[in-house]
Amino acid sequence: MTGAFYDGLAGTYDLMFPDWDASMARQASQLAEFVPAGARVLDCACGIGTQAIGLAMRGYEVVGADLSPKAAVRAVVEASARGVALRALSSDMRALPFADGSFDVVLAADNALPHLLTSDDVLAALREMRRVLRPGGRLVISTRDYDAIRRDRPLSTPPSVGPGRVVWFQLWHWDNDQYELEMFQLHEADSWRVVVGKARYWAITRHELTELAERAGLRHVEWSLHAYCQPLMVATNG
Repeated sequence: MTGAFYDGLAGTYDLMFPDWDASMARQASQLAEFVPAGARVLDCACGIGTQAIGLAMRGYEVVGADLSPKAAVRAVVEASARGVALRALSSDMRALPFADGSFDVVLAADNALPHLLTSDDVLAALREMRRVLRPGGRLVISTRDYDAIRRDRPLSTPPSVGPGRVVWFQLWHWDNDQYELEMFQLHEADSWRVVVGKARYWAITRHELTELAERAGLRHVEWSLHAYCQPLMVATNG
């Protein structure tokens, strides 16, 4: 379901942002506080490049990977259009196609990790991220604020309007600590055209994710709640 969901979004994902380039720049500026200068970065959930391109434009060497091959291809095209190099490929974060210790920083932003629905799958991904980090390297992960969301259990998100008057909103269907999301896109043409995609998430709390990170061998796990557009977990390899 997840790969198909993001394949379907690859052509329009940027329309969720009032100004995608401004969002790329803002997020890269925020993330740069946690990414050392000169770091070689793996964005292992790069999508169409929102974080990867922004970091590349700040001078980082960035490699992208994403479950969606269509998203990874678009990330490369969008990076080239902005004058920066980005190598991106399709892969599962539970089986990253890189050698041990290849990166200074591994990034999984924008609530990507909670697509994995079991502790075993999250642990497998965290172990892979740690494996491709050099000793002393840094893992940076952002998720929704699931501590609050698990308490409130919202059923929808407010609508937002992107370029071209594309209207976006989500409906959430809860099943214990997981939810299925229906993503609605309303495109204005002669009449409104509706596109719907579905994905599933584990509303994993910060405590649950911290415990799994420590089981994966990561150390110095810390959370920053206000430095980025989502709660940000930062941990060290060893």
